[in-house]
Amino acid sequence: MTIDLPPLTAPAKRSLSIDGHATSVSLEDAFWRAAAEAAAARGMTRAQLIAAIDHARPAEVGLATAIRLFLLAEAQRPRLDRPAEAD
Repeated sequence: MTIDLPPLTAPAKRSLSIDGHATSVSLEDAFWRAAAEAAAARGMTRAQLIAAIDHARPAEVGLATAIRLFLLAEAQRPRLDRPAEAD
């Protein structure tokens, strides 16, 4: 049995500031794009969304993992439950 995979990319490390502290996160391109879309839907920047995820995650869960799990949950939610796209 074969399956069709989406385009696969190696994780890309990006730097950002959370509460004035510099950090970097490594995510695949698909997750960076999904984070930008999720942020735009909330009227936020991607950095603001990642900071919100960072504040909400348990200490034992890494930031990249928390971002991926947040975006997976977003993708699984019915469209009607998602925030309206910001204009």
